[in-house]
Amino acid sequence: MTDDPGADAARHHEQADRAQHRREWRRTRPLLAAVIAGIGALGFLLAVRTGRVDTAMFFVLLPAALAIALVFVPARSGYGRAFLVVTIVMLLTSVFLHEGVICVVLAAPLVYSVVLLITVAAKLMERRDNRRGYALLPVPLLVLVTGLEGVTPELRVNPVQTSAVTRTVALPAAEVEARLALGPRPAEVRSLPLSVLGVPMPEHIAGHGLEAGDLWVFGYHGSSHGPGGAITTRVAAHEAGRLAFDVVGNDSITGRWMEFTGAEVTWRAVDDAHTEIRVELAYVRGLDPAWYFGPLQDRLTTAGAGHVLDMMRLS
Repeated sequence: MTDDPGADAARHHEQADRAQHRREWRRTRPLLAAVIAGIGALGFLLAVRTGRVDTAMFFVLLPAALAIALVFVPARSGYGRAFLVVTIVMLLTSVFLHEGVICVVLAAPLVYSVVLLITVAAKLMERRDNRRGYALLPVPLLVLVTGLEGVTPELRVNPVQTSAVTRTVALPAAEVEARLALGPRPAEVRSLPLSVLGVPMPEHIAGHGLEAGDLWVFGYHGSSHGPGGAITTRVAAHEAGRLAFDVVGNDSITGRWMEFTGAEVTWRAVDDAHTEIRVELAYVRGLDPAWYFGPLQDRLTTAGAGHVLDMMRLS
C-alpha cells in the first residue's frame, strides 16, 4: 500500500518549510547576537561612565544580555561559551576595579546563576516544537526588569542598613568604659569571611576619648590618609552605658561598596564581674540588588562590628 499522494506532498512541503526556516534562522542569528551584544556593550559603557558599576544593571542586566547574545551565536555549546565569556569579563572587571575585586567575588554566584537561568530559558525558547520553552518567556523578562535596580536612587530597595554584634565580657561595667576611653587599637582579624575574602581592615588607628567632639580615625593600608584612605569618626554623644559616633570623613576603599553613616556602642552590667556590650554600625549599602547583596553585606558588616570589639581590648 502506498501513501496518499496529497498527504505525501503536504509532508514534503512542511519539511521544506522547516528547512527554509532553519536557513533563515542561521542567517539571522549572528545579526541578532551582534545587536544584543552591542546593546550590552553600550550598557557597560553607560554603567562605567555614570559610576553605576555597583548596581544591579552591572551584575544582573549586563550578564543577562551577554548570555542571550551568546546563545544566538552559532556554537556547539551555548552554555560553555556563555560561562567562558562571562568568566573572562569578570576577570577583566576585577583588574579594572582593583579593590572592587571583592565585589566581583561576592557577585560571582549571582552572575553565574543569572547566566545559567537565561541560557536555559533561551535555549528552550529556541526550539519551535517545545511549548515549555515559550512558557519560560517571562523568566528572562523578569530578570531584565529586576536588573534595573540601583540605576537611579529611586529604584533602590532598602539601601540603609544596620548591623550589630553583642558580647558578654568578663569585666565590670566601669572597666569597660575605662578601656573604651583609651580608644581602639589594631587587632588580628578573627573572622573567617573577612580573612578569606581579604576584606580591607583598619591598620593605622588613632584617637581616644569619650567626650563629644573626640575623633577616632581608622586608616587603611598602613596610613590614616594613605592609598587606602581613612574613616574619621567623631563622638556625638556620651551618656551612662552609651556612646554614639558620627562619620565626619570617609575616603576609604570600603566606600566602594558601602558608606558608613554612624555607630553606637552600648553596655550594661550583667553582674559585678561581667558586662554585656553591643556595637551597632549604620551604613548605606552600595551594591544592588538588595535581595542578594543585602544579606551578604549584613554578614560582613556584622563581622566588622565584631572586629571593632576586638580592637577595644575587652578580652
